[in-house]
Amino acid sequence: MKTEIEKGGEQMASNYIRFDWAMKRLLRNKANFAVLEGFLTTLLGESILIQKLLESESNQEDEYDKYNRVDLLAENSKGELILIEVQNNNEYAYFQRMLFGTSKLVTEYINRGEGYDKVRKVYSVNIVYFSLGSGKDVVYHGKTEFRGIHQGDVLELTPFQKQTFKVDTVSQLYPEYYILKVNDFNQVARSPLEEWIYYLNTGDIPDNATAPGLNEARQRLKLDRMTKEELNAYYRHLDNIVILRDNIFTERAEGRAEGRLEGRAEGRLEGRAEGERNKQIEIARNLKKAGVSIDVISQSSGLTVDEIEKL
Repeated sequence: MKTEIEKGGEQMASNYIRFDWAMKRLLRNKANFAVLEGFLTTLLGESILIQKLLESESNQEDEYDKYNRVDLLAENSKGELILIEVQNNNEYAYFQRMLFGTSKLVTEYINRGEGYDKVRKVYSVNIVYFSLGSGKDVVYHGKTEFRGIHQGDVLELTPFQKQTFKVDTVSQLYPEYYILKVNDFNQVARSPLEEWIYYLNTGDIPDNATAPGLNEARQRLKLDRMTKEELNAYYRHLDNIVILRDNIFTERAEGRAEGRLEGRAEGRLEGRAEGERNKQIEIARNLKKAGVSIDVISQSSGLTVDEIEKL
């Protein structure tokens, strides 16, 4: 149930910690694996037991990523790799980023000289808080299969391959991708997966939710379990996300509007460029006043470090 929590005079309608912050600070503790296991079990449709968490080049964050995204790499009991990424702000090449992340894991987790039968299965789970692509659903699943050009049949494994690799289809050998566009979910949760999406979207867990992992989340992800210092750090994280998201949205919307006011094609191009430039400067100035680091401001506004320091 939602309750009002005061924070510096503001009201925040949630009892629970945002999932990205929980991934960063809490869910890496083995005692809290049950929350992640429940989420993955609900999403993948099979029982998932996390063996351990791993560090990888694919899930390291830079200064900008501290606010914009958080990644977590898990290994399940079958030796498969599961990369979970939460992305807060728009990234136009995010599809390619997903491909890059899984490709890095495939090559990183095979020893030099090992046969290709040692390639690890990779799941890429992407929780995005922006409009990625064009589609009507809120959850998308992508996998690889080979379909005949002439006959339309799907290329299958031989009985020997099925027995050796312990899978039924070719697609099970390849990386699989899940995209959860949680901001697009605006309905009553009627299934376990929708209960999880509701929590990811709102930060709240319905009283009647029964999805695996959510009961553990109720117990372990409450705001009132955090110390004052942890709460302050958490609220700063929320503030930075809001600042980055709102300023980038404003920049794009107003930049397009100023460009349209020029009338003719040449005027629109020049006006849009000038408008976006002005908004970049305004964004940088606001973020600088808010105390955000120069590197983060540079990433979000597009200005150079030198330009920002002169503001």
